Amino acid sequence: MTERLNTAQPYALGLFRIVMGLLFACHGAMGLFGAFGGVDGKGGSAATGVWPNWYAAAIELVGGTLVLLGLGTRIAAFLCSGAMAYAYFKVHQPDALWPIENNGEGAAMYCWAMFLLIFTGSGAFGVDRLLTRRSSAQRPAPEQAPVAA
Repeated sequence: MTERLNTAQPYALGLFRIVMGLLFACHGAMGLFGAFGGVDGKGGSAATGVWPNWYAAAIELVGGTLVLLGLGTRIAAFLCSGAMAYAYFKVHQPDALWPIENNGEGAAMYCWAMFLLIFTGSGAFGVDRLLTRRSSAQRPAPEQAPVAA
């Protein structure tokens, strides 16, 4: 059973990355464009250039899309994780200690999910993996040093 799960790990990780990236990008689209009901439930968006809401939405949209595609996954996940850590500690945590009390569960979960992707990479189905395969296939094999007799 463990072997079977281990062989499926890159695919499960790839699906995890895709779902996290899609959901994160949707938050950004909500903040920047008022999609999915917007930030106020009536189609409103964050005011352009206003700190921190507009910048958070931009990081969510761009970073989430990059994570979704598996392109620059580790760097994008690092920025997304940091943005969510900032959101938790500056916006939610001052209201109460625990995420369940301060409505910071989303920020905390996104922070840790993106943090995990920093260390695991894109998994299967990612553009990163395709680029790595393509570059290693085009790279010539290292030459063997002659063996002394």
